[in-house]
Amino acid sequence: MPFSSQEITEAGKIGLDFYMKNNPVDQVAIERPLLKMLMAGKESAPGAKQYIVEQLRYRYQSNFQWFNGAQVVTYNRRTTIEQAQWTWRSAHDGFALDEDRLAQNGIIVTDEKDNSRNSSGAERIQLTNLITEQSSVLRMGFEEIFGEQLHLSGTQSTDAITGLDAIIPSDPTTGSPGGINRASNTWWRSQVATGLTTTTTDGTILDNMETVWRLCTRNGGQPNFIIAGSAFIDGFRNFMLKTYGKVEFTMGDGFGKEIKGGTDMMSFHGVPIIWSPEFYNLDQKYSASPTWEKRCYFINKKYLKLRPLEGHDMITRKPPRAYDKYEYYWGLTWRGAVTTGRSNAHGFLSLA
Repeated sequence: MPFSSQEITEAGKIGLDFYMKNNPVDQVAIERPLLKMLMAGKESAPGAKQYIVEQLRYRYQSNFQWFNGAQVVTYNRRTTIEQAQWTWRSAHDGFALDEDRLAQNGIIVTDEKDNSRNSSGAERIQLTNLITEQSSVLRMGFEEIFGEQLHLSGTQSTDAITGLDAIIPSDPTTGSPGGINRASNTWWRSQVATGLTTTTTDGTILDNMETVWRLCTRNGGQPNFIIAGSAFIDGFRNFMLKTYGKVEFTMGDGFGKEIKGGTDMMSFHGVPIIWSPEFYNLDQKYSASPTWEKRCYFINKKYLKLRPLEGHDMITRKPPRAYDKYEYYWGLTWRGAVTTGRSNAHGFLSLA
């Protein structure tokens, strides 16, 4: 027996809701480390007319004075708070199934609402399989593009959110992320070191990493998330091994030699340096200088947040069928921003 139009749309919504609930973003942890980190620490933001606001204390404006006896002292009126205003944006992805495709999968649809008839077991299996596949690729496709967009500056589209490339840029003396001009507000600049070299005789990579680390920790806290591209990781590893390390091998059981290779883990000040496969993809799709593969980011997770609007975090949608198309629609939407409350807690490094 056929499905009604209402049954088709409800089945799709239920299947999509089930997939979203039971398949968290952790499935893509290896491939998308920035997305995983931001999703794990996300904080919802109340509905706002235009901006998600971060309150910043950017100075103390002290009126400290020495005085003696009845000497006159002064008082001042202090303005110590600034606001970073991050424009929230909307993202959408969706899929459609027309009745021809449903028919090709052995699924019959009519506009009748006679609930006394039941669709066959084979039809229900076919519909479930089709909805499951469409729901899974919708979520994975959304995460693929969303994760990529989180790295970019926001200039790729007038409707894109501000991402990593603007919040922690290669030149922190320009731009106005959060609406605060970095040229005139030096306290709103992130740390940077570019043109790093890795030769054993005069390599600058380790010295600059130490300098940027100290600058990031100067105002409290320290970076606790480090991601880098292949070129930066290879340069760091080779510099450390050739300058300080040694290669070892272990003997076997008398019948041969066992040779072990590979790097179990690389870290800096105890923080793992995570390789980001997405950096290669970004270099293939966008022209960036320095290239993404040469980059490394020192990030303090406390001050870099994914801020979805309340009630708008990965919401499944079920638009009505259009009157002039025999096609059914399901969607996924997200609204929010990426924000920082302290730019100088983060660092950008890159190889020459």
